[in-house]
Amino acid sequence: MPSLTVYDRSGKEVGKYDLDLADLAPRISKQLLHDAVVMYQSNLRLGTARTKSRAEVAGSTKKMYRQKGTGNARAGSRRSGIRRGGGHIFAKRPRDWSYRMPRKAVQLATRMALASKIRDKQIVLIDELKFDAPKTKDMAAILKALQLTGGSLLVATAELDANVYKSARNIDRVTVSPISDLNALNVLAPNRVLITKAALDAFRSRGRKQATA
Repeated sequence: MPSLTVYDRSGKEVGKYDLDLADLAPRISKQLLHDAVVMYQSNLRLGTARTKSRAEVAGSTKKMYRQKGTGNARAGSRRSGIRRGGGHIFAKRPRDWSYRMPRKAVQLATRMALASKIRDKQIVLIDELKFDAPKTKDMAAILKALQLTGGSLLVATAELDANVYKSARNIDRVTVSPISDLNALNVLAPNRVLITKAALDAFRSRGRKQATA
């Protein structure tokens, strides 16, 4: 059974955390992770693109020149899509790109994403992460002590913590999320994940309930 090293705020090792990846996901499916990431990215699309068809652009409907005798190919409206200033032949229209995968598949993908981070040793476990008041300087010092600077980072907490969020929001490429908001995309996107021991406990408990539901 693999174990994770638990660190404190100063970067000192304070213990071990035993974890079986099968508790999170029985296996890691690249196809399911891909499908989940594509779904979340598709749901972020605005779908507001719109172009004008030949019926909507300005221009006379008068025939441009007579049908025969000019030596040119016959031509009708100057609004035609093959002419400069004409409408688009297949005009774009606003559309909704969003869709939803089955709930259990989405939940499993989230657990697989965190399991893959643990397997690839891209996760750092900290005993606790609390602030009496928002302090970006203290948060930056913790990340430096844990050697988590210089790349994108997700900080996962057990619950929404305003002080942790406000302490990290001005640090470049650092995002904070409670475990209830985790999904396959925001877990896989950053280079590293910093998670508290309480958050990992809660995530495992949540995963067991989902697996037996």
